[in-house]
Amino acid sequence: MDELLIRGGHLIDGTGAPGREADVSVHGGRIVAVERRSTRAAHRVIDARGQFVAPGLIDIHTHSDFTLPLNPRAESKIRQGVTLEVVGNCGFSAAPALPGRAGVLREYLASSAPWLPFGETSFADYVAAFPPTSVNVILQVGHHTLRIMTAGMEARPVTAGELASMERLLAEALAAGAWGLSSGLFTAPGCYADAGEIHALARVLRRHGGAYSSHIRDEANHVDAAVAEAIAVAEATGVHVQIAHLKLSGVDNWGGAARLLDTIAAARRRGLPVDCDAYPYDTATNPLRNLLPRFVMENGIRAMLERLARRDVRERVRAEIAREGLTNFGRIPSWDAVRVAVSPHLPQEAGHTFGDIARRRQVDPLDAVCDFIVADRGETRILVTSMNDKDVQQITGAPWVLVGSDGNALATSGVTSQGKPHPRYYGTHARVLGACVRDGLLTLPAAIHKTTGASAAALGLSDRGVLREGYWADVTVFDPGRIAERGTYDDPHQYAVGVSTVVVNGQVVIDGGDHTGAVPGRVLRRPA
Repeated sequence: MDELLIRGGHLIDGTGAPGREADVSVHGGRIVAVERRSTRAAHRVIDARGQFVAPGLIDIHTHSDFTLPLNPRAESKIRQGVTLEVVGNCGFSAAPALPGRAGVLREYLASSAPWLPFGETSFADYVAAFPPTSVNVILQVGHHTLRIMTAGMEARPVTAGELASMERLLAEALAAGAWGLSSGLFTAPGCYADAGEIHALARVLRRHGGAYSSHIRDEANHVDAAVAEAIAVAEATGVHVQIAHLKLSGVDNWGGAARLLDTIAAARRRGLPVDCDAYPYDTATNPLRNLLPRFVMENGIRAMLERLARRDVRERVRAEIAREGLTNFGRIPSWDAVRVAVSPHLPQEAGHTFGDIARRRQVDPLDAVCDFIVADRGETRILVTSMNDKDVQQITGAPWVLVGSDGNALATSGVTSQGKPHPRYYGTHARVLGACVRDGLLTLPAAIHKTTGASAAALGLSDRGVLREGYWADVTVFDPGRIAERGTYDDPHQYAVGVSTVVVNGQVVIDGGDHTGAVPGRVLRRPA
């Protein structure tokens, strides 16, 4: 007898094909039958009449490694139907942390993981200690982390010895099951790496069958060169490249989505293993310090805090922003476009814009920003509205652009409910399957394919992402007319609605819209 039968639903299998009426039988954690009208017996039957049955959704770009140890139920994601998260992105990972370096890494990552404890660990020990969670997890090792472990925060090329150490640490992480390497070339210390350093690490990935994902060097005034740099990694090494959260940031760059998509599509037509992902919002989130010129971060957080207290440094920052706009984000209309999301030391400021803060304090907005960074010890995370909605729609509507929330798994209570984070943490996939489909941006089979089968193919997963016999039973049942995000920028901590059942590795995690408390997810290790 099977363990589970999902009966009477309209099945969209994740391949991009139109939907059909079919029942799904599950046994031993896997799909054992997909039939028009099943007569198989099961211990439990889920009535999916009037609903759609799809593969579990894949969030291909997240930072939930910073929250899953604190919120293993992954509530904000699993309630959208997400059953797999790819973490360790943008060059940030909590491991490896070599002896004597864990404190430096904690200080560096405090703006992204303010409540996560850090300790010395190898990547293998980190994988072994990762807790059971409600979602499956793919781990990556971060380039920032490897650089901090070897060259610290120094603004220079690595030495031959340091590069050899980075290569060794990367190989150890891959042997421990890391899926690949992520980079964040937009900020220190990753921005100090040249193409030769990245290509050397990519050759290690090639030898071990790993992949490369990148928050590219610039998403604003120099975005074309940054995209070309990422494509060049695939061309030079043959390694699969994932360009993270594709966007055009800054008012001077709006309207260029078609050009950017054409560049990546041309590389794909040439047979290069290149994919990209995006989230359907015009607002980004980042540590506040990353909006300032890159020199500010030289030699680490403490040096930055001392530097920003100086008037001459602030004048240099002011001049560079006037000339180029915000680093990696370009020119914005005003500081009213930047609001505090999470501030560990000034929590009362969450939700306020820096225009508001400057007016209240009767200071220049840039002085308000610098004062805030110093007072919050560099740990502030912000939201910045820097994109054009037409560009966002064009990128989201491209059927081959995958979906990554770039967000953490949160909950409406507990430690991860603090501040006013981006609502995409709670709503990215619900928005894609809901509003984006209902508004005609995507068909439902195309939206599901982007978030399931296409993402699985990009990751090289051979037995997930599609509802097919023999595949792992990751399944989402939802109401297509009701699925929607509820979180807003003013009130982000709200779960999406419309998902009734979520199955992970054959176990029911969301049942009738409620979390069962089950944590059947597993760390998916890179195949040897």
